[in-house]
Amino acid sequence: MRPHLQKGERPLDWVGSSKRDFLGFPGPVKDELGNALGLAQFGGTHPKTKLWKGEGAGVFEIVDDHDGDTYRAVYTVRFRDVVYVLHAFQKKSPKGIKTARTDIDLIARRLRLAQQDYEARYGKAKR
Repeated sequence: MRPHLQKGERPLDWVGSSKRDFLGFPGPVKDELGNALGLAQFGGTHPKTKLWKGEGAGVFEIVDDHDGDTYRAVYTVRFRDVVYVLHAFQKKSPKGIKTARTDIDLIARRLRLAQQDYEARYGKAKR
């Protein structure tokens, strides 16, 4: 357990460029999505959180709108000891509400990386 964590809090690990991308969001968006990620670390679910379609159970997205733009953070709670943030992005799909295929593929790749990282650090994945 990391010394700065509170009792019952899982660490938040960022995959790829997700932290840098998240930090580039407008302040109010970082506050809202950061609060949602904090709740996830303690096993809670923010009202703006919904299941991410396509990767099965334990993968969620948080959506926030700001100044006409939509921002998303996708994370997984599949692993008992850590919450992984897989992707943080401003939605810019050319096809209306649909998420761009590049973002969907990136999330799938980063979920595999999170699985590999978890197994290397903690042993076989335990939910």
